[in-house]
Amino acid sequence: MKEASKSFTSLLLSLMKSAHWDIAATVRSIEASTTTTVSTGTPATATDSIVGPNHAKYALESYVNRKIFQGFDHETFYMDGSLSSLLNPNQFRSDCFTQYRDMKSMDPIELLGILPTCQFGNFCSKKYLSIVHPKMEESLFGDLEQRRQVLAGNHPRTRFYGEFLAVAKAVWLLHLLAFSMDPPPTLFEGSRGAEFHRQFMESVVRFPGGRVAAGHVVGFPVSPGFKVGNGLIVKARVYVVPRGEL
Repeated sequence: MKEASKSFTSLLLSLMKSAHWDIAATVRSIEASTTTTVSTGTPATATDSIVGPNHAKYALESYVNRKIFQGFDHETFYMDGSLSSLLNPNQFRSDCFTQYRDMKSMDPIELLGILPTCQFGNFCSKKYLSIVHPKMEESLFGDLEQRRQVLAGNHPRTRFYGEFLAVAKAVWLLHLLAFSMDPPPTLFEGSRGAEFHRQFMESVVRFPGGRVAAGHVVGFPVSPGFKVGNGLIVKARVYVVPRGEL
C-alpha cells in the first residue's frame, strides 16, 4: 500500500510541476482542506505552510489517502446500502477472504478490462473522480478524456490511471482483508496537534538515529493505521513538526 501510494503521489507531483502549478499554494490548500479543495491550487489562508522544503509529496499523499480511505469502515465504502455483514456475518467474512485471495495476484487493468463495472471497478471510478477534479485533470493533461472514459464506465489504459489503480487495488485488498476478520480492525489516524506516539505512529520525515526528536507533534496525517483484534498495531504514518510551528 505504502509503495503504491508513494509512486502515484510522485507521478502526480511531477505532472503538477510540469503544468506549472504553484506547489506551495497547493500544499497550503491541502493543509486547509476542511474549508477548501486541492483542485484550484489556491491558498486557503495567508498563513505560512508547516510543510518543509521538498516535502510537498507528503501533503499530496495525505490528500490522496484521505480521499481513497473515506468510507473504509463500511462494507462497500458506502457505494450502496448493503448489509451482508449483518445478515450473514460468517458467510460475508468467508466471501471477503476468498475475494482477497483470488484478486491478490490479478493485474487490476486486466480484471477491469473483463469486468469494468464490477464492485471493484465502481470503487475505482468513484475514487478517481473524487481525487482528480475536472480542473486538475484539464490542467495536467490538457483535456478531460480520462474523466470521460471513467464516467462512461471504462478504465483508461494510461500510465497515470494505471498508477492510480495500483493504489486503489491495495486499498481494496486491505478492505477485503479487514472485513474477513472478526471483529474488523479499527482504523485510526494521527490528528493535527496530537502527541507523537512511537507505538502507534511512524514519521514520514526521517530523523538522525531513526527517532523523532522531542517536542514534535503531528502536523497532519499521511495514511491511517489499524488496531487489529489480537492487539496488533499497524502504525499510522504522520508528518511531524516542532510543537511551536502549529
